[in-house]
Amino acid sequence: MSNPQFQVQAHPPGVFVVDGGQRTELPALWLRERSQEADSLDAVTQQRLFNPHHLEENLRLLAAELLGEQRARLSFSDGHAGVYDLTRLAAEFDADDGLPEPRPWDARIDRGAITFDWQQLADRSAFRDSLEAFLRYGVIILEQVPTDHGALVEVGEQYGHVRSTNFGQHFEVFSRPASNDLAYRPVPLDPHTDNPYRNPVPGIQLLHCLVNETSGGLSTLVDSLTVAEQLRAEDPEGYRLLASVPVRFRFIDDDVELIERRPMIHLDAAGRLTGVHYSPRLDGLPLMDTAATRTFQRARRRLGELLAHPGHRLAFPLRAGELMMFDNNRVLHGRTAYDPNEGRRHLQGCYIDRDGPAGRYRALCR
Repeated sequence: MSNPQFQVQAHPPGVFVVDGGQRTELPALWLRERSQEADSLDAVTQQRLFNPHHLEENLRLLAAELLGEQRARLSFSDGHAGVYDLTRLAAEFDADDGLPEPRPWDARIDRGAITFDWQQLADRSAFRDSLEAFLRYGVIILEQVPTDHGALVEVGEQYGHVRSTNFGQHFEVFSRPASNDLAYRPVPLDPHTDNPYRNPVPGIQLLHCLVNETSGGLSTLVDSLTVAEQLRAEDPEGYRLLASVPVRFRFIDDDVELIERRPMIHLDAAGRLTGVHYSPRLDGLPLMDTAATRTFQRARRRLGELLAHPGHRLAFPLRAGELMMFDNNRVLHGRTAYDPNEGRRHLQGCYIDRDGPAGRYRALCR
């Protein structure tokens, strides 16, 4: 997190920020829009009481007076004047917007850092710790979750808001013939993103084990941040194609057909890697010229190899009463094969929006 410092200059009037060793003058329009006066900003909602889009583009700063170390009185050419608490501007320069910095991981991750007792999370401090771990690692495992039908919905509502899909508010994961998805068969599932054919892609998935009497069916998790960064180091051009060329994902059922196009590697608006959209059962190779197709395929194949590498993969049996919650855009999940004749293996799953834990975390910090 950055630690910006503000400087106020009287002649000529100006306000400057020093951040990361770089000194930048803050434009008059930028400052005027952030007026903290009671007639400009509602104290409760922190929403503006005026429309800054109506300000003249040539608006100027006429006067800047320092009022102590962190306060300044600013006057503008449109007649507005106000006192600014400069510390309230610092959040504008935090690229993570108050969230913990993501921490990539591999198979050596300390399970204790991401494991929490659900029965203890009524305590605000413990709940905040679980949120922080989730935002850092993209996954947490909760123990002692009641195995009552639909208990995971209560967990989902604690961390965000459950999002219904064509699979329902929550869905059952157990072996059944002729099912509409391979997740409902005892076959192995390679690391994948759930529902990349949906817009938006489900942000966070919860999987809760109600019963597991099998020796197989290990749950697997892989952090795509670690894997994609390795791919970028090995094959920059292939990485660029996977991050820029949209891929067609498709799902069909009796009463719905879902299609969406998006790049396999996901970057945020600032160009930072945030995860992948990866599901070899559902995607289609995009049409490109021969050279680009070969480069794309080389990178796609290597991405799959890295995701499947034991050094990147966390594998463990999910026991009754355990629940794993993971960022579906960052942490890929899968499962080893199991024999349904050994006994029952029954999980329930649901989705919540990606901004849920982030919003809860900021509120607790505030």
